[in-house]
Amino acid sequence: MDFELSESHKMVERTVYDFARKTVMPLIKEHDRAHTYPHELLPQMAALGFLGICLPVRYGGAGLDYLSLAILSEGLEYADSSVRETIAVHLGLHALPIFQWGTAEQKSAFLPPLSSGENIACFGLTEPGAGSDVAAMNSRARRDGGDYILNGEKMWITLADVADRFLVFAKTDPDKGANGITAFILERGWPGLTTGTIEGKMGVRASNTGWVNMADVRVPDSHRLGEEGEGFKIAMSALDNARYGVAAGAVGIVKACLDESIAYGRQRQTFGRPIVEYQLVQQMLANMQQSIDAGQLLVWKAGWLKNRGVRNTRETSMAKWFCTEAAKRAADDAVQIHGAYGYSDEYNVERHLRNSKSAVIYEGTSQIHTLMQAEYALGNRQTRAMRCELPAYDPVEWEAEN
Repeated sequence: MDFELSESHKMVERTVYDFARKTVMPLIKEHDRAHTYPHELLPQMAALGFLGICLPVRYGGAGLDYLSLAILSEGLEYADSSVRETIAVHLGLHALPIFQWGTAEQKSAFLPPLSSGENIACFGLTEPGAGSDVAAMNSRARRDGGDYILNGEKMWITLADVADRFLVFAKTDPDKGANGITAFILERGWPGLTTGTIEGKMGVRASNTGWVNMADVRVPDSHRLGEEGEGFKIAMSALDNARYGVAAGAVGIVKACLDESIAYGRQRQTFGRPIVEYQLVQQMLANMQQSIDAGQLLVWKAGWLKNRGVRNTRETSMAKWFCTEAAKRAADDAVQIHGAYGYSDEYNVERHLRNSKSAVIYEGTSQIHTLMQAEYALGNRQTRAMRCELPAYDPVEWEAEN
């Protein structure tokens, strides 16, 4: 097995870390303090090809593979979780499902403006009373001639007040439970569609999080994604994409915590010695490095499977579970190493600690992933293909204009 990154991957790594350090980090602290979304970063992210990094060139994408998406996610979260969330939602939860499940007409119409940043998109699955239990959703869609009429509310939606397009889920046949859910693409400005922002979050304060309300929203049949009743499969395949980005981003948090802790520990002295010379501090640093090495391997394995077009739900779940828990531990240790200064937002580790807590909740809580892994180990969870795989990466096809 070859673990050496390709020249293309190294280029992505250099580009994203340079962007993170020179562009994101100088401004993100003030956005975090003000709870404001950094709109000014979107045109720059689009120009660098980040918004469609693993979409084919014919759809306006950069034509790179899924491992490149992981490297991008890691580098962005090295600066701040809020910025990485934009990629996970806009690309992983919205654009990639259209690429995977959409008709030729839908892909040609919807993907280019997403890749260019002309449109920013989000994903609406969670509801006030339905999170992990997707089948408990109350949103409904009924046929009305050639259209659908949607009613319902989505909650804890990243980019709710920023997005131009919304991939939402509603029951077209409530009697069928999860098998009665259908996916729809909505557009801002449609009558009956309103959004709002949730205030007072603990972390990811520079990301927009809100609610989406649908009151008799008329949706043309051309904006249904997949067939009626395929919504649950579409949602689960989308979550595989998002979990993959969350896992990779969590590695970025650990890297940031390690770098910040080493830099601080070398200049901070107690009893006449830099604190990095004390074994208990070294133990925390070593644990961070261990988490980086193990976490990257889990993420890269999932990316390797994605590139081959192989189902990777178990591997992606394991990566998300391990990496997010590791990020939370690393951020906690980084604050401890910084002492009282770590409790202040003068240093970045305070923000990383707040942000890391959200990652063990969204895209499936750690408890959900624990249960999933136990079911796989016991042989109680199917791993058969169910059209949940992204198309295998083909560099010739991805990079072709037509």
